[in-house]
Amino acid sequence: MMNKLVAGTALCALLTGAIDASAQDVGEWYVAPGAVFFDDDPDRLVDDGFSGAQLAIGKAISRYINFEAFGQVTDNDGVVNLESNEIGFNVLGVANRDASFSPFLLGGLGIVRDEFDDARGDDRRSAVSLGAGFLLDFGESPISLRGDWRYRAQLDGDDFQDRIATLGLQVGIGGGEPRSVDSDGDGVEDSADACPGTPLGAAVDARGCELDDDGDGVANSKDACPNTPAGARVDARGCPPPVDSDGDGVADDTDECPNTPAGARVDARGCELDDDGDGVVNSKDRCPNTPAGTRVDVNGCEITEVIELPGVNFASNSDQLLPGSERVLDDAAATLRRYPELIVEVAGHTDSDGSAAYNEGLSERRAETVMNYLVDRGANAANLSARGYGEAEPIADNATQAGKAANRRVELRISEQ
Repeated sequence: MMNKLVAGTALCALLTGAIDASAQDVGEWYVAPGAVFFDDDPDRLVDDGFSGAQLAIGKAISRYINFEAFGQVTDNDGVVNLESNEIGFNVLGVANRDASFSPFLLGGLGIVRDEFDDARGDDRRSAVSLGAGFLLDFGESPISLRGDWRYRAQLDGDDFQDRIATLGLQVGIGGGEPRSVDSDGDGVEDSADACPGTPLGAAVDARGCELDDDGDGVANSKDACPNTPAGARVDARGCPPPVDSDGDGVADDTDECPNTPAGARVDARGCELDDDGDGVVNSKDRCPNTPAGTRVDVNGCEITEVIELPGVNFASNSDQLLPGSERVLDDAAATLRRYPELIVEVAGHTDSDGSAAYNEGLSERRAETVMNYLVDRGANAANLSARGYGEAEPIADNATQAGKAANRRVELRISEQ
C-alpha cells in the first residue's frame, strides 16, 4: 500500500509541475506529497525513522485558512512490525501568505489504522493532531517547499501519542485568484509598482511612487523644504540652493564680506585673501609681500615720510579742486582713518609764476582745501595741519612747463608716527 501511495504522489507532482499557479494563491487547489518521519509512542515497540509518505489535497479558502484532506502510511520495524495508516483532514492557519515564506499552524482530526504482526492484529482509532509548519516559494513556480510537525493523540484504545514530521512539496493546481504581491506594503501590487522599495508608511500615487506635493522632484518624506514655489531650483533636500550674490562660493547668510569682486579668492568667511597680512586684500594690494608689521596705505604700500597725491589738481590761480581729484584724496583719507595716531602736515606748493607772496598764500589755501576734504572724509582733525610753501621747495625745473606742473602739488608730510 505504501508503495502505491508514493508512486501516486510522484505522478501528481510531475503532472502539476507545469501548471501556472502559485501554491499560495487564495481559492486555489493544491496537492502536497511528502516523506514522513515517525517518532512513535514507545508503547508501540517499533523503531523511529523515515518510514512512510503522506499526500494531502487541499484548497486555500481564504487569505488565512487552508482546508485539506490527507492520507498517510508508515511501515516501521521493531520488536513488532507495524504498518500504520491514517486518513483525515487538517485546517491550516496561514500567516504572511503574500510573502515567499509563510508559516502556518495546523489542527486536524483523523482515523488511524494500526496493523501489528503480533496477537494484537488490527486496531482502528480516532485521533486529533496539533502542529505547525511552513511554506517556502520557489520564485514564480507553482511549487513550494512544505514542512510540518504535528503531535497526534489517539482518543481511545491504547491512547498512543505520536510525533510526526513531514517534508515535501505543495503544488498549486489552479482555480484561485492570482496572488497580489505588494513587497513594500504601499498598496500597489509589485507588477504595477513603478517605485519598488517605498519606505514603510509613505503616501504614494497610483504608480506606487511617493508623493511630491510641491512638485520639486523630491518626495515628501525626504523634502526638508515643503511648499517650494513652482519651478524653483532645489537641492537634494528639496530646498532652494543658498543665495550667493557675489558668486564667491560662500552663501549670503554666512558671507561676512558681501560684494566681493568677481573672481577674487576668498576664505571660509567669504572675505578676500590678504596673503601678506597687511590689511589690504590681494586684489587691491599694489605692493604684495610687504614685510610683516609694515604700516601701509590703502593700496598696501609702505607709508613713507611723504605721501604724494598725484592727480590732485586745482583751477588756475584758485584753491578749487578739479574733477578727478576725489579718488586720490579718498584713498588718502582712508589711509589716515586706518592710522588716526599719525601727525600729518598738508603741504601746498606752487610753481614760480607770480610773486612769492602770492604763491605762498595760494599754496596755503590749497593745502587747507585738501585738509578740510580729508577731515570731511573722517581723518583725525586734531592731528592735521595745513601749510603753504609757495614756490620755495621746487622738485623740478620751473623753466619748463613740465617742471612747473610737477612743482604745483600738495603732499602729506608725516611728522610723527
